[in-house]
Amino acid sequence: MVDCVLYFEGDRSHHFRILRGVKNRFGATDEIGVFEMSESGLQQVHNPSELFLGDRQNRVAGTAVFAGLEGTRPLLVEIEALVAPSTLATPRRNVVGWDTGRLAMLTAVLETRCGVPLSGRDIFLNVAGGLRIQEPAADLAVAAALISSVTVKPLPARTVFFGEVALSAELRQVAQAETRLKEAAKLGFEQAMLPRLRNKMKPPQGISVCLPANLSEFIDSLGGIT
Repeated sequence: MVDCVLYFEGDRSHHFRILRGVKNRFGATDEIGVFEMSESGLQQVHNPSELFLGDRQNRVAGTAVFAGLEGTRPLLVEIEALVAPSTLATPRRNVVGWDTGRLAMLTAVLETRCGVPLSGRDIFLNVAGGLRIQEPAADLAVAAALISSVTVKPLPARTVFFGEVALSAELRQVAQAETRLKEAAKLGFEQAMLPRLRNKMKPPQGISVCLPANLSEFIDSLGGIT
């Protein structure tokens, strides 16, 4: 009989490790610990969001910041997308750190419902830092990165994204929106784009919110796809 099972995750090419509980007879399994390898051994990372964010000084098309959750811990992660013309009969869909099936669904919704030209193009998607995201809440950030790459327009500065996308292109509310917004505000982000909330919530001081109801409204708020 096993009381507790912990996984020590990480890529050998990255200097951080994640301690994740998958079974705990005496407590919750929705918590993680993030550690960084230093000269003196493993050290706890007190602000993991800074670890997974790239240099935000230079705005580049195809990058978006996702306000996510790992267990109950808020975590801001940079998502990178590159959309390029394909010379292959079957365009490539290379994904690192996210679900390939979910990318296929999202690209179909973007093209069919919103007219974003993605067929006949290679798509490369990467979650910075080697982290793997399993939350459907990442849909909106991935969509933002794809749209930004297609239009070659950087996304608004100091902005985070989160929200689930339905097959109808409607945006669905996700859990713990306030927790995600507080983490974004703490790290200096000034705007968040997320689905409309059923219950009115006052955003944390220093951050404004944009609440589109569907992907078409979201794309319009980014300046369109022309």
